[in-house]
Amino acid sequence: MVSSRASSLGEKTPGADNVTPADVERDDPDAEFGGHEARKKMERKLLRKLDLRMSILVVIYILNYIDRNNAGAARLRGFERDLHLQGQEFATLLSILYVGYIIMQVPSNMFLNYIGKPSLYIPACMAIWGTLSILTGITNDFVGALLTRFFLGFMEAAFFPGSLFLISKWYKRSELGTRTALLYCGNIISNAFGALIASGILDGMDGKLGRAAWRWLFYIEGALTVFVALCAVFILPDFPATTRRWWLSEAERRLAMRRMEEDAGVGDEAETETGGHAAGLWLAVKDWKVWWMAVAMTSQVVALSFNAYFPTLSATMGFDPTVTLLLCAPPFVFTAIMAFVISRHSDKTGERFWHISGPILGGIVGFIIAICTMNTAARYVSLFLMAQSYAGFVVLYTWVSNSFPRPPSKRAVAVALVNAFSQLGNVAGSYVWPSEWGPTYRNSYAICIATAGCAVVMCYIFKLHLAHLNRMLDKEEEEKGVQEKGFRYLL
Repeated sequence: MVSSRASSLGEKTPGADNVTPADVERDDPDAEFGGHEARKKMERKLLRKLDLRMSILVVIYILNYIDRNNAGAARLRGFERDLHLQGQEFATLLSILYVGYIIMQVPSNMFLNYIGKPSLYIPACMAIWGTLSILTGITNDFVGALLTRFFLGFMEAAFFPGSLFLISKWYKRSELGTRTALLYCGNIISNAFGALIASGILDGMDGKLGRAAWRWLFYIEGALTVFVALCAVFILPDFPATTRRWWLSEAERRLAMRRMEEDAGVGDEAETETGGHAAGLWLAVKDWKVWWMAVAMTSQVVALSFNAYFPTLSATMGFDPTVTLLLCAPPFVFTAIMAFVISRHSDKTGERFWHISGPILGGIVGFIIAICTMNTAARYVSLFLMAQSYAGFVVLYTWVSNSFPRPPSKRAVAVALVNAFSQLGNVAGSYVWPSEWGPTYRNSYAICIATAGCAVVMCYIFKLHLAHLNRMLDKEEEEKGVQEKGFRYLL
């Protein structure tokens, strides 16, 4: 193609002297970037800059999940006793966070798409949730803790769907899986190192200034969140059309927008947005595929509900509180590695379903082992298998972003709606692990097996539907005589 294009430009044809720069650009779409090789070099440089700046999202996600899940570690050191919690009140403190989380996700992403300034919006929400985490440490009763947990979820809702939307505005579909995996590794790593940090604080700060160790846990982790939020203002990029220009050149910004146009076959904004940004809400709500994926993800979230109770499940092996928290780390370190490897392979092969189902089925094996034995070694192996099912969950998030590409306002709502709806799984999951079912928790594991199996079946049906849509696109292009394949859904 390049040689034929070059030769056609080089031939003497009538009117050749009248060739304009626009004609050359039509022949070579990379002309404005200095040609094909120069564009590839600029694209690599752009991706390096983006990856470096987006890496702050991993740090934010670690703190996001630590602030959300530190109640589980605090429970081991007097949190329930000091707040005089009874019956299901601790489970209610866990679940109330997701009420605010669910309410705010769709409005938050719609607002983010409207203002186009994630570099200001996400850090502002982060600073507020860090402050709320600190305030949890000064509560003295159930009602006070309930209020801080509710509003914590309210503010945390801005982060994850907003981050997914932000990276989908900069990266092509073939690049999204790896970047989503790296982002979600923040969640996974927080489970590993959050337990280690909590262990250090709970051991070293008990009684300092007359405050219980669990209170220091909220003070220190909340203050760290506020500090990182201030740093994030100067690091996070905005969208390609709205970003501050000082960190990338005008040519790089145009290239970023061109990449998105080429990836979907149409422009990201002007060619796909009709009826204003609010129209994306209606487009997402009336698309049954959005609701199907929302239910599938909710089912899998219930299966992952062991996450909030991981220190409790680790404690069933019979070790003291410090060792119990330390033993929580290795399964999630292993999971972070697995998530990155599986997501990268999914990107390279362009396959999604089996990369989702494989780890989830591995998690089901872990649940079965935990049901069958109380042997210490076997139960620890089961914790590894349960934890690695997160690797499939990461690819599932990527599949959602891939399956609703345009217009951006619909993608923003779809990503937020699926994620928000799926948090109902966390609300339900908070009640799946009552103390009365311990230490075996066989009923809890049985529920997780059922919901994980349901998620796999729903993903398989979704795959069959996308394959049908791809065949329709093939037929349409064949009838029109289109030679070059256009957009196709990833299966």
